[in-house]
Amino acid sequence: MSARTHLSPAHDAHPRDPGEEQLALAAELLALLGDRTRLTLLHALSGGEADVSTLTGVCGAARPAVSQHLARLRLAGLVTTRKEGRRVVYALRDGHLRRLVDEALSLADHRLSGRPAHD
Repeated sequence: MSARTHLSPAHDAHPRDPGEEQLALAAELLALLGDRTRLTLLHALSGGEADVSTLTGVCGAARPAVSQHLARLRLAGLVTTRKEGRRVVYALRDGHLRRLVDEALSLADHRLSGRPAHD
């Protein structure tokens, strides 16, 4: 695998140059995705709503750690919550995040397999 990064124009590239505020927020959001446990949680939620117990089983981390990660994602506005009795159910806020997680995992798959990524 080549160490060079190949950049090609994205078909759905952002239509204008981002400002400093937009770049800062995007970097903050990407940093949240840079944690393996949070990425696992977001991937699990891309399949639908789930509670903390279910998500703990999916990512294999301790329940308090999962709760802390979910709190960070909620405070960042990436996930929503609703009460179902005593349970708190989590969901992705919107499809943008689902696509971002899917693209990151797809890129990782291509890198691991040695195949070039396609737009």
